Amino acid sequence: MRVVVLGGGVVGTAAAWYLAKDGHEVTLIERHADVACGTSQSNAGLVSPGDSTAWASPAALVTFIKSLYKPDMGIKVRFNLDPNFLAWTWRFLLQCTQARANANTEVKLRLAFYARECINALQDETGLAYDDKRKGILYFYRSQQSLEAGAKHMGYIAERGLKIEIVDRERLAALEPGLAAVKHQIAGGVYSPMDQTGDSCLFTRGLAELARERHGVQFRFNTTVTGLDVEGDRVKAVLTDQGPVACDAVVVSLGPESSLLARRIGIDVPVYPVKGYTATIPVNDDKGPTMGGVDEDRLIAYSRLGNRLRIASTAEFAGYDRSYKPADFTTMFKTAHDLFPGAIDESKAVLWAGLRPMMPGSVPVHGRARYANLYLDTGHGHVGWTMACGSGKLTADLVAGRRPEIDTTGLLYRN
Repeated sequence: MRVVVLGGGVVGTAAAWYLAKDGHEVTLIERHADVACGTSQSNAGLVSPGDSTAWASPAALVTFIKSLYKPDMGIKVRFNLDPNFLAWTWRFLLQCTQARANANTEVKLRLAFYARECINALQDETGLAYDDKRKGILYFYRSQQSLEAGAKHMGYIAERGLKIEIVDRERLAALEPGLAAVKHQIAGGVYSPMDQTGDSCLFTRGLAELARERHGVQFRFNTTVTGLDVEGDRVKAVLTDQGPVACDAVVVSLGPESSLLARRIGIDVPVYPVKGYTATIPVNDDKGPTMGGVDEDRLIAYSRLGNRLRIASTAEFAGYDRSYKPADFTTMFKTAHDLFPGAIDESKAVLWAGLRPMMPGSVPVHGRARYANLYLDTGHGHVGWTMACGSGKLTADLVAGRRPEIDTTGLLYRN
């Protein structure tokens, strides 16, 4: 079967891999010159079931409202009258009850656990190198009050299968020698040994090359999707600025642009872009972290990617604006210097800003939508890197008509 995948981020590339491995003739269409040039180019690097808590919650509602008038928060909202932003915000607010937050978290966690198994199995099978570490992640807190709240928060997902250890500052420093010099600034943390780290860009580009070499996947770069040629209840071809591409099935994995295409073909996919910022800096071999971590009080995440430190922060609702300025990274650099003194030279940092494709309930969407041969695999939000391989394998199962290995409750698109 001829399957066309729209989007060359980590989600679309993973879907292309699993589909081609099934024996389909797969073509991936990407508007950039390579895969992983958009959202997957630079993120915190965390493959983290431990970060599967849904954004939409009573606490997030309070933070969302405060961000409208407090510009120094980790979440920033530029209020505007864009009807798509207003519609998304309304849906987000409806998801901010505790009952919905719990339900969405359980779905995300289920997919994250499955996806972690998939990415590790894929690496074991292929030997793909992407500066990964399977050492766990530390979620740490600067006050006893925030530590107790964080431990309670993480306890909910621990009850649902995540292995965690509540650690004091001495145990934290033993687990992460990179924090030993500043352990007095930290009350303690939660260690999640099931979490891991890796470079999503290296992974995506390496997987694309393997997909081309081993399974014959064709990549059409510098090609923009403009629409779909539909006949009856089926898509006959994908329309692009380089001409039509015939297909027997289509998978939409366009990240934050997924909703733009969906609206043109009459499908309601409420994905909205949320901007995040990262800095990637060479790190001294004998300094810096040895594993991934999250400074929960400052809402800053980091990972050690080979000889580089990746720092990530901020969730900004600013539409499709990908611009950034040096001031956007001030708190990130200050935190990096505080935590790992002497480890980095920020003048050598590679700065980046990209857009996370967020669904109102923080749960990605999969499966058939409107047309018999059109499938969605999009809306993965802030843990898209974590969930990509699980979503790709799930999509391949759905296209093949197989019963998926994972319970799909809460993951399938509902017309």
